[in-house]
Amino acid sequence: MDGLKRIIVDFKKLTPEVLKLLVERYPDGYDDRNVISFRNAHGERIEAVEVLTSDTKYLVKISAKLEHTMANYDEDDYSDFEDDDPDAIPDIEEPEEE
Repeated sequence: MDGLKRIIVDFKKLTPEVLKLLVERYPDGYDDRNVISFRNAHGERIEAVEVLTSDTKYLVKISAKLEHTMANYDEDDYSDFEDDDPDAIPDIEEPEEE
């Protein structure tokens, strides 16, 4: 084992720190090669992308909201929040498909 904590993160629990890590790791967005698929404890299929810190492996669930938030990321939007504040990332309406 690699000794890292493993945390599955839904968009609703996304923090500025993890969002910043995602944007740094996937500056042009992620694609199918970056997606990890697994089944959760309820047997549901989950798709996520991975980001690492020195002690934690985050698996961030993929959603249209995540893609939209990453594409529109501006670090200054989160300067008034703590890095671990899940309320810093506003819940957004599902972006409409074009």
